Amino acid sequence: LCINNNMASNGLSYDGCNFFRQRLVLSTLSGKHVKIKNIRSKDDNPGLRDFEASFVRLLDKVTNGSRIEINQTGTMLFYQPGLLYGGSVEHDCNLQRSIGYYLEALLMLAPFMKTPLKATLRGVTNDPTDPTVDLLKSTALPLMKRFGIDGEGFDLKVVKRGMAPGGGGEVVFTCPVCRTMRPVQLTDPGKIKRIRGVAYSVRVSPQMGNRIVESARGVLNQFLPDIYIYTDHMKGANSGKSPGFGLTLVAETLDGCFLSAEMSSTPQGQGDSVLPEDLGRNCAKLLLQEVYRGGCVDSSNQSLALLLMTLGQQDVSKVLLGPLSPYTIEFLRHIRDFFQVMFKIKVQKPSEDERKGGEKVLMTCVGVGYSNINKTVK
Repeated sequence: LCINNNMASNGLSYDGCNFFRQRLVLSTLSGKHVKIKNIRSKDDNPGLRDFEASFVRLLDKVTNGSRIEINQTGTMLFYQPGLLYGGSVEHDCNLQRSIGYYLEALLMLAPFMKTPLKATLRGVTNDPTDPTVDLLKSTALPLMKRFGIDGEGFDLKVVKRGMAPGGGGEVVFTCPVCRTMRPVQLTDPGKIKRIRGVAYSVRVSPQMGNRIVESARGVLNQFLPDIYIYTDHMKGANSGKSPGFGLTLVAETLDGCFLSAEMSSTPQGQGDSVLPEDLGRNCAKLLLQEVYRGGCVDSSNQSLALLLMTLGQQDVSKVLLGPLSPYTIEFLRHIRDFFQVMFKIKVQKPSEDERKGGEKVLMTCVGVGYSNINKTVK
């Protein structure tokens, strides 16, 4: 990373460290350079955090010819994106955030690489703040398949689990390149037909998994019979460096939409410890809450769906979402900045007798007809 003081003047400019990933990802896809000023400038410890610097390094690995400039205090970053190259990439993620933090951005970039991406990420696979690898595997990948991103090499494998704070997990994400996005019409999620889940435990008694499953089923069995929760207990070298357990639940609808919820135990040495029974029960309630919010995409994947709609062919895409999360609302503003795309937002209130949960938002937009210019021409 070269450091200099005369940063370029054109392109987009932002203040502060919020929504750091959104800005860099959209900058990479749109090819517009971006300048972020006053990153924690009033903080006792100013500038980029280690996990953000690690994220910038990962972007540098998957692109070719990106120019990144950071001033001496780390409070200003200039990023001029290069071509998305892809290929085989290995990255040790910073342990302050889980692999999910890095993976969410890679999911947005991977289909538009020049060569198919094979990324090996090491670090924390499951922690309470970021979406875990299990969640992204069971909700984000099926969502991307709806947009035509598919192929034999489209996969996400958990090789080793690593809980916070020690990490030690390893994940392999492979994704084929895609020429264009299919426009989609996801307006009716349909009824929930089954619930699947994974209760994982590492460096604790294998019994923990069974206790989680039992308490989660205690809540969910009242609603539907088709429930299957696997227990995943990794031993030895594959179990990372810290003890912990957690649960990921996914509800699948008749139309193939996935709604999910998850919880992880508090990292060793931080805060109060959680009982597996409470964790299972609370996670089941979170899932029911997510089902009530509804929509065709769950709240953790709203921004991914909106991005793929924006990049679709020049045709109308519609997706029904639950209430928009603050993160998604900011993402819509950024899409307007980078791609000049505005969404039509229509609020739908379900009638009392329908039992369709909370109010939904129908998002409509016309794609920009983004085509993958990096892709190798055969």
